[in-house]
Amino acid sequence: MKRLLIAAVVTLAMTGAAQAKQCTKDMAEIDAALAANPQISAKQKAEVLQLRAEGEAQHAGGKHDDSVAILAQARAILGLK
Repeated sequence: MKRLLIAAVVTLAMTGAAQAKQCTKDMAEIDAALAANPQISAKQKAEVLQLRAEGEAQHAGGKHDDSVAILAQARAILGLK
């Protein structure tokens, strides 16, 4: 039973670390896309910037699932897969 509990804790820790890396990867891709001056409206750009900031705040707060979901919205506006 003790081994099962340890295995579960390790698995959860690894999952959180993977999500944290996804957040930073997504933010970097959004930043690169914005630097390339994408063909989006000013309103869309403002929305992307807002979503990017929200995603970073969620990441900093340890809410990586929320961060990934928010950043996915910004990626979609930019046409990133």
